[in-house]
Amino acid sequence: MNDDIKTLKAEVQEVLENNILDFWLSNMIDNEHGGFYGQMTGNGLLVKDADKGGILSARILWAFSAAYRVLGNPEYLMAATLIKDYIIEYFYDNQYGGTYWSVDCLGNPKDTKKQFYAIGFAIYGLSEYARATGDGEALCQAIRLFDCIEQHALDPQYGGYIEATTRDWQPIADMRLSDLDQNYPKSQNTHLHIIEPYTNLLRALKELPPSAASSSKPAAGSLCSGAAAAPQAAVEAALRRLIDIFTDRILIPEPHHLDLFFEMDWTRGGGRLESYGHDIECSWLMHEAALVLGDKDVLARVEPIVRMVAQASEKGLNADGSMTHEANLDTGYVDADRHWWVQAENVVGWMNIYQYFGDTAALDKAERCWLYIKEQLIDNELGEWYWSRRPDGTLNLDDDHAGFWKCPYHNSRMCLEVIERQF
Repeated sequence: MNDDIKTLKAEVQEVLENNILDFWLSNMIDNEHGGFYGQMTGNGLLVKDADKGGILSARILWAFSAAYRVLGNPEYLMAATLIKDYIIEYFYDNQYGGTYWSVDCLGNPKDTKKQFYAIGFAIYGLSEYARATGDGEALCQAIRLFDCIEQHALDPQYGGYIEATTRDWQPIADMRLSDLDQNYPKSQNTHLHIIEPYTNLLRALKELPPSAASSSKPAAGSLCSGAAAAPQAAVEAALRRLIDIFTDRILIPEPHHLDLFFEMDWTRGGGRLESYGHDIECSWLMHEAALVLGDKDVLARVEPIVRMVAQASEKGLNADGSMTHEANLDTGYVDADRHWWVQAENVVGWMNIYQYFGDTAALDKAERCWLYIKEQLIDNELGEWYWSRRPDGTLNLDDDHAGFWKCPYHNSRMCLEVIERQF
């Protein structure tokens, strides 16, 4: 390991522990009503009565579980267990299965739709808690949520997964993940964040003894009507299908960007859009899925695509080492904000290319982006990272410092990926 990488590992660990996770431990735990608070504004105002999002809560669970697994700090286990218990008690729909989109500050169901992106993140957090602790209940709950997605989101005709349903799994008119998205039944983003938790669930199933998945089953009806009978085989099969979806449906053959929105039959919709952050994130998550699956033929087919998708994302790279968010080629609009999550995924994506393909130029891209993050995005006073900087270099304080979409996930994961990877 060269000295630059040793320095990078030390720097990201210091930021993870003393900037990101310390912020959430010190500012965001809701000691009155349980779980974590739902929002802090960009100006640092804590909104104690804000709704609590399922995505935020699941990402907090993942971050503290992974940090405990890697670093062993008992405070991280405390935080992970706190939010794990909160999710099971308040976000689970004990009548219909699955998890709610949001609850209010008291834990009452608020938006009860079933957004499969959010259910995927619950799987991600629960499976990571199981990896960190060996907890059989968390693993079983993750398997049952996997079963929910397979039962209610999988398209048996055209393949892939729909975006959302009503609480009781009926069709829903507005399937959008957020106000920024277009209303199509399938999206790259949801598939990206289903392949991600499925990969982690398979990893947990491989790491833990077979008895773990059945050692602590929840009460009947607490989620879907029973987990997969052979969970590892079921998850492996789903991962194979997802990899094919990315390579055969979502990938644009030339110039190897990933399209964003689709009709049920995979007709492309939404216009000519390029999301550079999702491109670089997908390059390493798709690679990770193939590596964890462990099929040499799949890996041989995927790895050239991994490199091509990463190279396509370079269109968003800037001279200062940062990456632009996205562009609409039809309108000419470019969102040139330097979003925190895009920079984090930019670092991981290029570190992955360096690690597995020996590309020293990729290491340089990762290190330059990390320098940008250190100098421009880390809030050294309050803690955590700013949402973004504008193209003119000014801080974006309009968007949350912590909130529904601003979670200790992309940045924590970037740090943990750098710490854990062997170079």
